[in-house]
Amino acid sequence: MRAFLFILVFCIAQHAAFGAAKDSLFAQLSHAVKNKQAYTREKDKRISVYKKLQAGENSPEEHYKINESLYKEYRKFKIDSAIYYVNQNIELAAQLQNNDLRVASQIQLANLYSSSGKYRESEAILKSIESKKLAKPIQVLYYEFYSQFFEHYATNNYSKFYIEQIEVYRDSLLHVLDPNSIKYKINLAQQNIYKNRLDVAKKDLLYLMRTSKAKDENYAMFVYLLGDISGLQKQWDDQRMYYSSAAITDIENAIKDNAAIQNLAVIYYDLGNIDRAYSCAQSAIEDAIFCNVKFRTLRMSELYSIINTVYLDKEAKNKSELKNYLILISVLTVFLVLAIVYVYRQMKKVSRVKEELSKTSQKLAELNKEILSANENLKDTNGQLYESNRIKEEYIAYFFDICSAYINKMEDYRKMLNRKALNKQHDELFKLLKSTDIVDNELEELYKSFDTIFISLYPSFVKEFNALLLPEEQVTPKANEILNTELRIFALIRLGITDSVKIAAFLRYSLSTIYNYRTKARNKAAVSREEFEVMVSKIGVIQAKQ
Repeated sequence: MRAFLFILVFCIAQHAAFGAAKDSLFAQLSHAVKNKQAYTREKDKRISVYKKLQAGENSPEEHYKINESLYKEYRKFKIDSAIYYVNQNIELAAQLQNNDLRVASQIQLANLYSSSGKYRESEAILKSIESKKLAKPIQVLYYEFYSQFFEHYATNNYSKFYIEQIEVYRDSLLHVLDPNSIKYKINLAQQNIYKNRLDVAKKDLLYLMRTSKAKDENYAMFVYLLGDISGLQKQWDDQRMYYSSAAITDIENAIKDNAAIQNLAVIYYDLGNIDRAYSCAQSAIEDAIFCNVKFRTLRMSELYSIINTVYLDKEAKNKSELKNYLILISVLTVFLVLAIVYVYRQMKKVSRVKEELSKTSQKLAELNKEILSANENLKDTNGQLYESNRIKEEYIAYFFDICSAYINKMEDYRKMLNRKALNKQHDELFKLLKSTDIVDNELEELYKSFDTIFISLYPSFVKEFNALLLPEEQVTPKANEILNTELRIFALIRLGITDSVKIAAFLRYSLSTIYNYRTKARNKAAVSREEFEVMVSKIGVIQAKQ
């Protein structure tokens, strides 16, 4: 019994640990998706280095090599830019009268065309090249990209013929590749997957994965293929794990042709995890459009209209019924017209429903944008309400403290005056009544208390206020001051007291003095004079929200 309980607890713990690991991996993927722009900026920095080299004085050979580097950077990043530089290289190769370079660039162009959905143009280029006359390195390029051509086409136009052609060209590629190269090992693993030698492929890929760097582009391919194998072996948890690793690596390398995250979107939709499916689909759509990789864009557009699956099933059912009618045509020719009319009506109905669903999907997308905008506005309003309530709470407490202290002081003052009157110390009594020392002391205490409570609410006020001024016009309180007069005026403006009359009354200054302070501060501003006081009124807003 104890042994059984131990095994049960161990299994539960293992399951929980594995679940946590999967959640952690998806958290990493989410983090990568959120930081896509940062990875894109890093990619742009690398590209800008080559563009600076290109802007200098270069020989045609050097220019060709720089374009080649730009093509490699753009190939899975921005296809249109890659096409631009490959076309330049075709012209440069013609100038150099180097046929090998010209053919290599044409093959590269064909690959870019197939990625961007220009299948006819791509096939025309590839068919125009005689592979047997090519040098071995260019043959590698030719067979590799011809295989990819059929792979791109088959993604959205599945056919057994296209799949077979992928393997025909992959087999040719393996014959010209160096068996020790990574490219050879990747293609060999893909061939083994196609031939259902899954265990052999998995063993080779696991070795390659463990011996490569996690952020290497080849690493993404290793784990992606392991995801394919896991799916074929119905090891669904492993499949999600490998696809997630591949997607993270592609994002961190700014690879916009990201098949792994597309697969994850479909997987999570099938699992009913709509939030994760949406996150993956949104990222995949953004990348595919950014890169202009059409065969991925077309595939992902289906996910947004996944509800059409039901109606596509109906269409398949109608086609099956049509097939049955054709079988019966030799015996029941009279029903042929009825069958065609029936199928036509059904197809027209499905088409009409598809159109309505497409319109509904567009309306939902617009409504979603409006909701997101409303949520942002609500968040800002809540932040402002929070700040207002916090200020009110602080100042209510401050008000009661000041009032209580003032009442106690007035009571003490009344008692002292009463004693003077009872003791008939009339001269001292008149002297105290004429003196302004008490008022001056109370004002000093009032300003000191105001400064203290204000700085407790906005500890960075002085720093942020100075950030709005020119460097040579910074305002710094004296050693014994918290705020000086100028800072106190703008502290009141920060609290919403913008009327100069009220400010003058509070600080016991003339209206002209307050006006002069405000005018001088605007003249010292490093920002727009018109926007200066508006920006002062927003000091500390972010901190207050937090």
